[in-house]
Amino acid sequence: MCPDAAVPPSSQKSPSSSSETDPVDDGRTVLGASDISRALRRIAHEILEANKGAEGLVLLGIPSRGVPLARRLAAIIAEFEGSEIPVGSLDVTMYRDDLRRQPTRAPLPTEIPDGGVDGRTVVLVDDVLYSGRTVRAALDALADHGRPAAVRLAVLVDRGHRELPIRADHVGKNLPTAQTEKVRVRLADFDDADSVTITGGAR
Repeated sequence: MCPDAAVPPSSQKSPSSSSETDPVDDGRTVLGASDISRALRRIAHEILEANKGAEGLVLLGIPSRGVPLARRLAAIIAEFEGSEIPVGSLDVTMYRDDLRRQPTRAPLPTEIPDGGVDGRTVVLVDDVLYSGRTVRAALDALADHGRPAAVRLAVLVDRGHRELPIRADHVGKNLPTAQTEKVRVRLADFDDADSVTITGGAR
């Protein structure tokens, strides 16, 4: 999941994001499994339209929950186009700008598909876009693996509160939030089901 969902930004999966363990309060559900499925299919259509087809596409998920989202998008695009789309992962842990202030989690695998990223259109995929700092780190990490023809960003949820001039190209759900609220993305790949919930904030 994207640490952009947390306050303040951190290299760890902060409680403000979709993360492994949260308080007992399950919060308010804003997206259910069918909503997430529809959002991903719409994003897949948008990616294909923007790219004028699937040729030259590479999807890279940002760990942790960006990775299964990238795989789901790749499967949907393959369903539409009838051909496999290269998909991998891009860990950003050591590229974050807050390493000196925050404890770091162990880096997760970066897996660049065969053929690399040079000259291709790379779509970075994450679950929640928040401050923009994770995406900035992802761009730095990507630069160490080659020079894409273009880089685009697809996120399941954009919760606002940007700290950097970064905008997603493809968004499943624009979700206005207070900074005191926590956005949690659950995916069946890690959790018991697919959902997006909001907790905290004013009652």
